Amino acid sequence: MREENKRKKEFEEIALGHIDSLYNMAVRLVFNKEEAEDLVQEAYLKAYRFFDTFQKGTNVKAWLYKILRNTFINRYRKAANTPGEIGYDDIEALNVNFANKQEDREELIDSLEDKYNDLDNLMVDDDIKHAIDSLPLEYREVILYSDVEELSYKDIAEITNVPIGTVKSRLNRSRKLLQKSLWEYAKDKGFIKRKK
Repeated sequence: MREENKRKKEFEEIALGHIDSLYNMAVRLVFNKEEAEDLVQEAYLKAYRFFDTFQKGTNVKAWLYKILRNTFINRYRKAANTPGEIGYDDIEALNVNFANKQEDREELIDSLEDKYNDLDNLMVDDDIKHAIDSLPLEYREVILYSDVEELSYKDIAEITNVPIGTVKSRLNRSRKLLQKSLWEYAKDKGFIKRKK
C-alpha cells in the first residue's frame, strides 16, 4: 500500500499540473465540455494505469497529449463502428472517476470548467476561436500543440504519429488557412491597413 501511495503522489506531482492544457485540447477535439471532461478523465485514468511506462526525464506533457489523442481516436472509431449501441464498458466508464470518489470527480469538473472559461477569456474574439475550430482536425491539433502549447516539432510528431516534416507541412498549411479565414477580421481590427 505504501508503494501505491508513493506512485500516486509521484503521478500527481508530474502529471496533474497539465490537466488544464489537456482539457483545453479536448474541448478543441470534441467541441463539447461534458465530452471533453470525460475524455480527459479517461486519458488520466489510462496515464495513471500505465505510469510505470513513462520514461522519467522525457516530456510528460507530450506523453499525456499522446494518450489523450489516442483515447480520442479510439472513442471515435468505437462510435463509428457501433452507432446507436451502448456497451457495458461505456456505462462503467461513466461511473469511474479518477479517485473513485464522487466529490473528487465534481472538484475536477469544476476546475476544468474554470480553466475552459479562462481559455475563452484569453481568446481575443469569437472569430479567432471559430477560425481555429473550423480547421480540419490534423491542422487544428498541430497549430494548437505548436502555437498554443508551445511543444517542439519532435513532441508533436510523436503525439500525432507522423514524421517531423509532416508536422512542419501541416503547421504551415494551418497557418495559411488561418491567414485566409482571418484576413477580413485583421482588416476590420486595424491589423492590416486598407489601401486608399
